[in-house]
Amino acid sequence: MSAHPRDLPLAEARELVQRAVDKAEQLGLRGGVAVVGASGALITASRLDHGGPGGMARARSKAWIAATQQITSTEHLHRMTTLPAPISAGFVGVSPEAMFPGAGGIPVRDKDGVVVAGVAASGATVSPFLPEGVAPEAVSAAGEPANPEDLLIAYALDIAYVGQHGDDAARWRQRFGDLVVAPESSLGMRPAPPAAAQYELAWAKDLCDRVLAGARRRGLRISVAVVDRGGDPIQQDRMEDAPAGGVDIALGVAAAAARFGVPSERLTEWYGGAITGLNPVRVLGVAGGLPLADGDRLVAGLGVGGADPAECRALAQAVTAATP
Repeated sequence: MSAHPRDLPLAEARELVQRAVDKAEQLGLRGGVAVVGASGALITASRLDHGGPGGMARARSKAWIAATQQITSTEHLHRMTTLPAPISAGFVGVSPEAMFPGAGGIPVRDKDGVVVAGVAASGATVSPFLPEGVAPEAVSAAGEPANPEDLLIAYALDIAYVGQHGDDAARWRQRFGDLVVAPESSLGMRPAPPAAAQYELAWAKDLCDRVLAGARRRGLRISVAVVDRGGDPIQQDRMEDAPAGGVDIALGVAAAAARFGVPSERLTEWYGGAITGLNPVRVLGVAGGLPLADGDRLVAGLGVGGADPAECRALAQAVTAATP
C-alpha cells in the first residue's frame, strides 16, 4: 500500500457529478457541478446546458475549500466572517482557489473517513434561492423546505438533506407562504432518471472521453477541457495521477482556441505572451487547444494539457479529426 494519499478516482468523481446532473434535470435546474481532489486539483466538472458562465468557477472554488480545508464551505464561510479582516484576506491571498468562499461545498470521504475530495454546485438557477416558477414539490425534502443547490449535492452524495445556506424556511415562506408539501409528495430527494436532454454536455463529455481514451493508448497522463465560445468550461477531466498543473493548461488553451477561433499556439505568434492575462477569461498561447465548429459557426474549444504540448496538440487533432 502506498504511503502517499490519493484523490478520489476520476470514475467515482464522474459518478457523483452525474447524479447531480440527473437531479438537476429532474428539477429543471441549470448550472455547474465540480469535484476537486484533496490535493487541491480539479478532478472533474460538468455544466448543464444553458447553465450560464461563472457557475463552474464558483462550484470549483467551493469544492476546493471543502476538499482542502476538510470542512463544509459553510463552516469555512462562518470562520472567515468571524476572523479579523487581515486574516481572512490573507487566507484568500495564499489560497487563490478560494476566491468564492460561499456555502454549499461538502467534503467527500473514503470508506475510512478520510477526505479525498470536495463537491459543490452553482450556476444560473443552482443557488439557495428558489427560481421563478419552481414547483414547491421540487424544493421540498421529506416534507420540509429545501433549496436547489444543497439538494443537488445531498442527492449526489446520497446523504440526508441538510441546508447549507441558512434559513430554508424563510425563503420558502417568501415564495410559497404557508403552503405545506406532504412528505410523500416531496421530489427533492426522490430518485432521478438519467438526464436525457443535456445535449451540449453529452457532446462535450464524449469529446473528453475520446481524449482520455487516446491518452491512455499513448501512455499519457493529461487533463482535458471543453469550453464554450466565451471560454467558460462545459466539461473538464483530470486523469488519475495526472499533473495538477495540466488542469489549468487544458483550460487556458481551450479558451484560447474558442475565443480566437484558431489553434491556441497561434496566439503567441500573433500577440506574444501578454495575451495570457486577457480578461475576463485567461487564455494560454501554447499548443494543445483547437477550435470546434458546428458547420461554419465557432461553438467551442478543446484543450489538452499536462504533457508535452506537441503531444497534447497531436492528441487533440486526432480526436477532432474523428469527430463527425
